[in-house]
Amino acid sequence: MEPARNFLSVYDFTESEIYELILRSVVLKEERLKSNPCLEGKKIGLIFEKSSTRTRVSFEVGIMEMGGHPIFMSSKDLQLGRGEPIKDTARVLGGYIDGAVIRTFEQERIETFAQHFGKPVINGLTDLYHPAQILTDIFTVYETKGKSKYESKYIIRDIVGNLKVVYFGDANNMANSWVSLQAALGFELVLAMPEGFDIDEKVKENAVKRGGRFTVSRDKISAAKNADVITTDVFISMGQNEEKEKIDKLKPFIIDGDVVKNAAEDVMLLHCLPVHRNEEVTEEVFERFSEIVFREAENRLHVQKAIMEQIFT
Repeated sequence: MEPARNFLSVYDFTESEIYELILRSVVLKEERLKSNPCLEGKKIGLIFEKSSTRTRVSFEVGIMEMGGHPIFMSSKDLQLGRGEPIKDTARVLGGYIDGAVIRTFEQERIETFAQHFGKPVINGLTDLYHPAQILTDIFTVYETKGKSKYESKYIIRDIVGNLKVVYFGDANNMANSWVSLQAALGFELVLAMPEGFDIDEKVKENAVKRGGRFTVSRDKISAAKNADVITTDVFISMGQNEEKEKIDKLKPFIIDGDVVKNAAEDVMLLHCLPVHRNEEVTEEVFERFSEIVFREAENRLHVQKAIMEQIFT
């Protein structure tokens, strides 16, 4: 029996598969009201050790729209919350359900679960990566900048490959995810963050061995020059303590009018939400690009349905 295919990071898809997934997401979005029972009869566990709005609801709705049965499980509802080893939970659930979406802490936890579960697993977020979000982000970029040119993955490669993306803020799982996506697709990536903030060494090593390249800038204005995409995330990630000192260090890297003014004329803003207005992005800039950001949030549904077609069928 072949091992289950998982989606634990962007690297679980080839470059060509990512472009094909973007094209499939276009179709699934356009044909959302058409029947698509590809998960009919399948029971998919949603195992969440962190709270969620977009990830939980978009996966639940997507599973139902494809004929499957989502089973939501928070850690407080499972023996995980009382200290059961995750490998034991995985082996038990492997006898009940057909696949799992996991939102957890260390990347090692999801890798351990996948190793012992024996069925397909999708990463709904870890402290290291947020791969479903980052594929949604690049889909949203293509949807915005590609206009109606949806017919070929080669057109997507031309659009994506010529991008300059600038990420502002903390060296967290979204920054890591941009680094992994750059290694997979080859666009220009700049990380604008203060002194003392740097990408996880494991993330760097994984990217470099795949040919990834990115630069780190300590000057947000020069980093923003001619950017096609500007993006950020909350300064304090879920599960972290509210650290005033950390926020104070990151505050100069807020996306404001000066950043937008120095970017490309048709620049777009991405934010995975929730947003803390006037912390990582000003109210004015966020509202200027809010249509894109909330479309990005909706696109989680369509992209994740394409991912689930690949992983769960």
